[in-house]
Amino acid sequence: MLPKLRFSLILVSLALACSACIGSSRTSRHPYAKEYDPRGRPFVVGVADTLAVSVWRDEELSTEATVRPDGTITLPLIGEVRAVGKTPEQLTKEIRERVGRFVKDAIVTVAVTAVNSYRFTVAGNVGHPGVFTSPYFVTVSQALALAGGPNRYADDEIVIVRKDPSGKIRRIPVDYDDVLEGDAPEQDIVVLAGDNIYVP
Repeated sequence: MLPKLRFSLILVSLALACSACIGSSRTSRHPYAKEYDPRGRPFVVGVADTLAVSVWRDEELSTEATVRPDGTITLPLIGEVRAVGKTPEQLTKEIRERVGRFVKDAIVTVAVTAVNSYRFTVAGNVGHPGVFTSPYFVTVSQALALAGGPNRYADDEIVIVRKDPSGKIRRIPVDYDDVLEGDAPEQDIVVLAGDNIYVP
């Protein structure tokens, strides 16, 4: 009986080891390093962001505007300007060209005074599921912390549902325990606007 019991225990141990390897490889196969990281890159304006547009020595043309749901802002003299998807530098150049048709040698600056477009959802077994915003970019672990962290029913294998610019929906697996324990720092990727983080 003893050899059989020992053999059974060995089989169980091997099965558990293999299942752990499979779970680990499921996440480790994902090319996390290729996921977009907006940190250190020019900020891209989104809906609900607030912009301060300043025309030097012309207070009447200087204004503060919030990007509307249609992606535009309205400025004195030149009217509507498409802002969504552009950097402040790109907007500055466009507004300068359009204002320059009426004001010679216009000096224009565009600054983002409030970031409201960076929104993401944390759902499932967390302390406080919902839609969250942040004035700065956060990683997966930081996003979960904002949501109160996983509760006692949570699985450590979470999923980020992300829509690419092309409209394609992707599911990015993240092993939360490995991230917390420092075994998989590459999985603690930056959360992008519109991401849905699901904790099963």
